[in-house]
Amino acid sequence: MGDGIMSGKTVVITGASAGIGAEAARRLVRLGATVAVVGRSPEKTAAVARQVGAEPLVADFARLSEVRRLADTLLGRYPRIDVLANNAGVVLTRRSRTEDGHDLMFQVNYLAPFLLTNLLLDRLTTVGPARVITTSSNGHRFGRVDLDDLEGAGNRSELLRYGTTKLQNILFTRELARRTRGSGLTATAFHPGVIATTDINREAPLVAALVRYRLLGGLSTLEEGAEPLVHLATMPDPQTTNGGYYHRLTPNGPVHRQAKDDHLATCLWERTAELLGAPVA
Repeated sequence: MGDGIMSGKTVVITGASAGIGAEAARRLVRLGATVAVVGRSPEKTAAVARQVGAEPLVADFARLSEVRRLADTLLGRYPRIDVLANNAGVVLTRRSRTEDGHDLMFQVNYLAPFLLTNLLLDRLTTVGPARVITTSSNGHRFGRVDLDDLEGAGNRSELLRYGTTKLQNILFTRELARRTRGSGLTATAFHPGVIATTDINREAPLVAALVRYRLLGGLSTLEEGAEPLVHLATMPDPQTTNGGYYHRLTPNGPVHRQAKDDHLATCLWERTAELLGAPVA
C-alpha cells in the first residue's frame, strides 16, 4: 500500500471509470485509501475497480435520481468520507436535454456535483477534516456566468458552454469553502492539464482540435493529469488554499475575473439551489 499515508481514509472519485479519475484511484489505493470508483459505464467502472482494488459504484449524472441514489449508497456504506473528488465531466458538440429538463453538459459538469456534494455535506463536515476536490479546467477562461441564464441557452459555442461549467465549478468551490469555514472541510478546484488521451473530448471536435493544436496549453499525460488530484487529496495542510484554484500543481493559478467574485459565487449557489428545488446548505 505504498507509504500508507492514506491508510484509514475513504475517497470517493466520480468519473473514475477512465482517464485521470482511474489513474488517481490507482494511486490512492496504493497509498492505503479505501476508494469508491464511481462511473457511468457498469463495465468500465467494474474493470477499473477490479484493476485497482476498489469498489465500483455506477451512476449516470445525466439523471439526478441516480445522483441521489449514489449519495444514499455512499452514506449507507461509508461511516466516513474523507475526500470527495468531483471529477466527472463531459464536452458535447450538440445540445441535448436530460430527463430532468436541464442542458446535459451543464448538469453533468456542474449541477450533479453540486447536488452530490450537498447530499454528502453532513457526512463530510461531522466525521473529521474532509476535502472536496473539483476538477475544473483552464478552459474556464472562455466561460461567462450569467445568473439569468445558468445553462447557457444563449451561448452557441461548445467551448464557451464548457468553459462556463468549469467557471461555475470554481465559483462553487469558493462558496463551499466560505459556507463551511470552521467545520474542518476544505474545498479546492484544479486544472489537470490538457490530456491528449482522455475521452472527454470524443464528442466535441472543436475542443479536440484545440487540444491537438495546444491552444488550451501544453499536453499532459494521464499520470501528470492525475497528479494534482492526488496532491490535493494528500497534502498535509489543505487549509492554506481553502477555496482556491490550482493550475496543475501551482496554487492561486490564473483565473477569469468572475472566479474571484464572492457575491457572484453566493448568488450562483442560491440560484443553483433554487433550480434543484430542494433545500441545500
